[in-house]
Amino acid sequence: MGAIILVLYGVIPTLQPAEFGRVYAAYGGVFIAMALLWGWQIDNVLPDKFDIIGVSIALMGVFIIMYWPRN
Repeated sequence: MGAIILVLYGVIPTLQPAEFGRVYAAYGGVFIAMALLWGWQIDNVLPDKFDIIGVSIALMGVFIIMYWPRN
């Protein structure tokens, strides 16, 4: 059952109208940041410097995907 849910979670959103691919890709970066915040606030796992560097890179990617000027 869990595998079916994961497939639906990953495939159904890709069937959305045009430009959703960018939103879906950017969501991945936000998901990484939220996962780190969850671990820190709920599970009491303090992120180390490599976690911070990684999430910073992911969020820079979100910014580029969502806000970089296009033709």
